Amino acid sequence: MNVSLEGNKNGRARTEWFTHSRLGLFIHWGIFSGSGYEGSWGIYRDEQTLDDYSRYFERFDPDLFDPKDWAKRARKAGMKYVVIMTKHHDGFCLWDSKYTEYKAPMTPGGKDVLTPIVDAFREEGLRIGFYYSLLDWNHPHFPIDPIHPLRNLPDVLQKNRNRDIKIYQQYMKDQITELLTQFGAIDYLWFDFSYSEWGELREPGKSHNDWDSAGLLDLINTLQPDCLVNDRLGLPLRGGYFPDVMTPEQYVPLSTWEANGAEVVWESCLTLGGMWAYSNRDWEQKSPGQLIRSLVDIVSQSGNMLLNVGPTARGEFSKTQKKQLKALQYWMRRHQRAIVGCGASDFSAPKDCRYTQSGNKLYLHVFSWPIGRIHLQGLGDRVVSAKFVHDDSDVKVVRYKSEDEDYWVPKVPPGTVSLEVPIKRPTKFVTVIEIMLAPD
Repeated sequence: MNVSLEGNKNGRARTEWFTHSRLGLFIHWGIFSGSGYEGSWGIYRDEQTLDDYSRYFERFDPDLFDPKDWAKRARKAGMKYVVIMTKHHDGFCLWDSKYTEYKAPMTPGGKDVLTPIVDAFREEGLRIGFYYSLLDWNHPHFPIDPIHPLRNLPDVLQKNRNRDIKIYQQYMKDQITELLTQFGAIDYLWFDFSYSEWGELREPGKSHNDWDSAGLLDLINTLQPDCLVNDRLGLPLRGGYFPDVMTPEQYVPLSTWEANGAEVVWESCLTLGGMWAYSNRDWEQKSPGQLIRSLVDIVSQSGNMLLNVGPTARGEFSKTQKKQLKALQYWMRRHQRAIVGCGASDFSAPKDCRYTQSGNKLYLHVFSWPIGRIHLQGLGDRVVSAKFVHDDSDVKVVRYKSEDEDYWVPKVPPGTVSLEVPIKRPTKFVTVIEIMLAPD
């Protein structure tokens, strides 16, 4: 299952659906959605006790919860899979787990909310992933450490004497078993996160031995061997192990990702705003142009974008989130074929442009609109034809001959062709030109 890079290189069948998808939806939602802060990190920041935090549990009643609406918006925006938060660091569970009372059915809402989310997204044709936090600040046997809300209590040492990490390990295995046996085929498990050290003082945290990560992988392999697993279990990259998916957070890597001579499967997880969970004080909302350019940047480097939405505590996407997804829908409806099933190209794109490629179709994504012509170096006789993706209208291909090198036609490097484009950009955000290539 989670094997070596060599194994991944020789048998890509397990990750083919993932690398073909290129765009997924991340959902951060729970009782913390009523706090207006970064998920359950508010407990850490304010060093809240469970009694302090319980007010969010006691009032969780998502009366506007409509997972079918969520799923339709995701599908229309071109998303092919979803990663749903099942449990965050606060330990609150969206499903009716028999191993805890700290779950959605015990709130005023009174019901399991994970099942209808899974059903709605499956109905829209999206693959299903589950986010599961390795941390659990609610569990009585999760040892208090440098990022635990109770870290500064005077009796921490005494409290920890009564905490047994092995009991917590079994709790995680029991819950993962529920998630992998009660919801049908699960395509992706997104664990979060390992921290062997924390802070400037590099205080001891928790990593693979604390989670029994090897045992978790064995369990997943037994229950659902085709389920992908991300890179946050803290396992050392040795002995043939390499995660199915690497997950850089809140940035786009510089280039394609390789290790040991093989291409790494990766996914950049980004937020619509500045926070993961809903907040009415999150003013750092990304523009549609930023989101689309980020998506193109990522796919041009053979990565996926996992775009996060934080619904409100009442269970709906905010007005701003709906506008952002609508803009993505508008662009993806016309340009999806330049994203889905595409990856990096061996050709070097012109300035302020990116290439994605699928077979003999090379897609030129133009970020900054030029005047007159876009010059494509190194393509030479490979270009058969070109057209705009949004409407399939022709783009004139200009080919140069040695006799053209006079006063009116400045000299161009050998092997260059140009595309003649209109003065005004014909589409919003990013214009895409499909270039048909002759066989190499």
